[in-house]
Amino acid sequence: MTAAIRQATGELVVAAADAGLHDFTRAVADWLAEQRISSGLLTLFCRHTSASLLIQENASPGARRDLEDYFARIAPESDRYRHNDEGAEDMPAHLRAALTQTHLAIPVIGGRLALGTWQGIYLFEHRRGPQRRAIALHVIGA
Repeated sequence: MTAAIRQATGELVVAAADAGLHDFTRAVADWLAEQRISSGLLTLFCRHTSASLLIQENASPGARRDLEDYFARIAPESDRYRHNDEGAEDMPAHLRAALTQTHLAIPVIGGRLALGTWQGIYLFEHRRGPQRRAIALHVIGA
């Protein structure tokens, strides 16, 4: 007999003090544990246009800084953009989000996130200054 498929939805709010990569793996893992789903698929969705989601190395702060520096180079702050309603960082934040992703899909195996040893889940905040970002979660499985 097969186990009944269940699903759950929720939302996490990730507070980012400033631009950059913010690890929120533990909050996702804790939410998943509460759902009591042993195997399935977890989807995360960032509900914003100037922030994104990444699975990235969680061991070396240098790797995170290099990523942040790279995106600052390819989508620099500038007054050349037409869309600058909220300042020089406005359009570059949208470009950086467009170059990354707003959703992630992570397998659930044995009731846990099937992340690799050095992988973490990050909010990539593209705006300077404090932000509160809503992340929608959906898990389906048995």
